[in-house]
Amino acid sequence: MTRVLLVGESWTIHSTHVKGFDSFTTSEYAEGGKDWMDALTAAGHQVDYIPAHKAPTEFPRTADAFRSWDVVTLSDIGANSLEVTLEVWKGGRTPNPLDALEQWVADGGGLAMCGGYLSFAGFEAKARFAGTGAERALPVQVSSTDDRVENPTRNQPVWIAGDHPIRAAVDGDWPTIAGYNRVIAKPQAEVLATVGDDPFVVVGQHGAGRSLAFVTDIGPHWAPTDFVASSAYRSFWPAAINWLSKAI
Repeated sequence: MTRVLLVGESWTIHSTHVKGFDSFTTSEYAEGGKDWMDALTAAGHQVDYIPAHKAPTEFPRTADAFRSWDVVTLSDIGANSLEVTLEVWKGGRTPNPLDALEQWVADGGGLAMCGGYLSFAGFEAKARFAGTGAERALPVQVSSTDDRVENPTRNQPVWIAGDHPIRAAVDGDWPTIAGYNRVIAKPQAEVLATVGDDPFVVVGQHGAGRSLAFVTDIGPHWAPTDFVASSAYRSFWPAAINWLSKAI
């Protein structure tokens, strides 16, 4: 059984409703990782979860603190929520958690980053992972500008690697996606799948550890319902976690 930590994939929406002279507000909390977690738990993996709003207090601060898990996955959560700890925000000091994450990967851990408006560079570059320890551990270079590709009719991921253990374990082809983050594969990395001219799935080594970039959402909106329900999605993620943890 592989121990996996998912960080991110939560948000709060605060809406204002205007009806003539009158207005009122409503608030809604949501999480987007259910399909991903279901795919992993169905395959026998153990998944722990830190939602985005808890990351400034609960995300590990040191390399030793990450050793409770075999694989850490960051999904739709910006670098600010991980580097600006609550202690730092209030004037104290902590180690940089993303530097600690890089060290943990170099020591043998597995890291995945999944796409979204607050992944890689993200919307208006607010995810801000360029130059961080997470980018150093990942197999891709992250842009310092908005990296989104929004094209819901022609984004068709295609496998290009046939002999990698992850590809060998995946059942079927990818359905079309609504968008993704544009990244550049590092020279030593291996691109397993592309979308248009851009990488879609990239894997690599960092020290004794492994890392993976998956550049679209793990749930709506970029990943439509037929995408997360597909056999490709449902077989890819258990295989990816197995590879990151060196089980395959």
